[in-house]
Amino acid sequence: MWNELLAAFGLMLVLEGILPFLSPESFRKTLQRMAQLENRILRLAGLASMGLGLVVLYFFR
Repeated sequence: MWNELLAAFGLMLVLEGILPFLSPESFRKTLQRMAQLENRILRLAGLASMGLGLVVLYFFR
């Protein structure tokens, strides 16, 4: 179980590092836009992301 958890964590870090590596300026602009969003919208985006992740895990696990 720990091996799978660490592998998933490593994959998450790789995926999150793609945009800043390929286009740092675009990444910076995106973060600036996100900082201006309301908390409610950020929470909904986080909830949607977690829900989608659970659906993917359910179907492919």
